[in-house]
Amino acid sequence: MAISASSSGVQSTPNVTPMIDVMLVLLIIFMVVTPALLAGFNATPPEAQNIKDHPEDSNTDQVLGIDVDGNYYFNKKLIKYEDIAPTLNAVYNAPDRDDKVLYIKADKNLDYGKVLDVEDIAAKNGVVVVALIGDQKPNTVSTVPGDSKDAPPAPGGGN
Repeated sequence: MAISASSSGVQSTPNVTPMIDVMLVLLIIFMVVTPALLAGFNATPPEAQNIKDHPEDSNTDQVLGIDVDGNYYFNKKLIKYEDIAPTLNAVYNAPDRDDKVLYIKADKNLDYGKVLDVEDIAAKNGVVVVALIGDQKPNTVSTVPGDSKDAPPAPGGGN
C-alpha cells in the first residue's frame, strides 16, 4: 500500500451540506409562517343560507375583525379596543368619504355581546351601515337570484 501524493497541493472544497440543511429548515419555517402572516387574523364566521357573494380582498371596503380570543383587527391589522372609536371616526368622517359601510367579521364562537359593542361604537363614529360577514353553509348555494354567481338565474333570464 503506497500513499500517493498529489503534485497540485492541498485542495479545499467547502462542505455545503450544513448550509443546505439550514436553508431547508428556513424554507419550511417560512412556508408555515407566511400564510398566517398574510391572513391577518383567523376567524371562522357563522354559517348561513342565501349569503350574497362579497369579494374578500377589496381595497375600498373597511373590515373590522374579531377573532375567537377577542382580539380586534381593522383591515387585518391588530388594533387595541381603545383605538377602535378614533380609527373609525378618522376613516368615516373624512371629507372625501362617501361609503359609510363597515363589514364586521367575527368568529362564530365569540360572545355576541362583543359584536354588539363594536356595532355601537361604529354607529357613534360615522358608520351608517354595518354588514356582518358569514360563510355559506357547506353544500348549499344561495337561492336568491343575483346573490351568487352559482345562484339560479333570475326569472325571465335576468336581461
